[in-house]
Amino acid sequence: MERLLHYVWKHKILPLKPLTTEDGQTVEVIDPGLHNHNQGPDFFNAKIRLDGTVWAGNVEVHLRSSDWYRHSHNSDPAYNSVILHVVGEIDGEVRTQDGKALPQVRLDIPESIRLRYEELCRTEDYPRCHRIIPSVPPMKAHQWMDALIVERLKERSELVAERAERTGGDWERATFVTLSRSFGFGLNGDAFERWAMRIPLSAAGKHRDDLFQIEALFLGMAGLIAEVQAVRSSQEVQLLQQEFDFLKHKFSLGDTMERADWRFLRTRPKNFPSMRILQIAELYHSGRAQMSRLMEAKSVEELQECLAIKGMTAASRRLLIINTVVPLLFAYGRHISDEDICQRAIRLLEALPAENNYILRQWKECGLEVSTAADSQALIQLKRQYCDRTDCLRCRFGYEYLRRSEQT
Repeated sequence: MERLLHYVWKHKILPLKPLTTEDGQTVEVIDPGLHNHNQGPDFFNAKIRLDGTVWAGNVEVHLRSSDWYRHSHNSDPAYNSVILHVVGEIDGEVRTQDGKALPQVRLDIPESIRLRYEELCRTEDYPRCHRIIPSVPPMKAHQWMDALIVERLKERSELVAERAERTGGDWERATFVTLSRSFGFGLNGDAFERWAMRIPLSAAGKHRDDLFQIEALFLGMAGLIAEVQAVRSSQEVQLLQQEFDFLKHKFSLGDTMERADWRFLRTRPKNFPSMRILQIAELYHSGRAQMSRLMEAKSVEELQECLAIKGMTAASRRLLIINTVVPLLFAYGRHISDEDICQRAIRLLEALPAENNYILRQWKECGLEVSTAADSQALIQLKRQYCDRTDCLRCRFGYEYLRRSEQT
């Protein structure tokens, strides 16, 4: 309920009668402030009028006055800047660390909003707010989706930047790791990332012109040489193992992964990790998946050509663009503070068709337009970061759902 009280304050859902503090001062909310989701007071830079005097500062929101002491705000100087304590129940005086007694105002949660919020939290339907989606103006819906896609790209780009940092600022290696993870297509993503971090690219680069040696190195480090018998002769498998043994000794390579590290169940043979590693080897050998090649591509069509290898469908290549190239562009654009590169990432998503999965089909059934990969990525972000966490109070669709409750 405290989260709901935050929501009521943030959106100024105030009673029709004048607000007053516990000691009788009239309260006018000019600006509720900026909601703070990190440490410190709940709302920054609020502006209120107390008995005709305008105050600017921070606001703290609790269910009860006593929560101020339960959270130890009375001993934290960060809360000396609070100008108003907003509570659902006043059960005592509160003072800041510097001894100031804070004015407190009791704020009720409207019954209609409380009931609608409980309904959202209780329902097992997905999306929970499906009833109001058809009535949300398309412009408002896509403004929220635009914000969601930027949020998703920031999150995914941070993962790429972390890989670059882990490799000592080596963005080429970060590209290889990101691409490899994408080849896991969800099921083996973690295993592919661990595998890619083990690959000695400096050593592999010395043999880049020899595809057979690259295959031996990549499969050997994955512990999957024996798994290619379905597509290679027994003699070739033996030669791959011999070649890997030679390279492992030559470059003093560390421990390899094992078959048990990979998931084969519920996977078609063409999607087996061993088959995907052969495809990565071909891309690495050709040089078409180098960071510079991927970043210089001017269109989806050029990227499709870069990633065109045997056994890789156009749909799979689109997923590689979404999961590798787009976050790479956005991450590097942020790294060098180049907004144009970041915008190129978004334009790529807008040029790709939407993915087809159960998440998107459910939103479409609600009447929401989903036509591009930018739309679908936004809705994946919405489900994972909002719907799955029942974080409806931060969602603009959730806001519309609760706002409609005021009108019914």
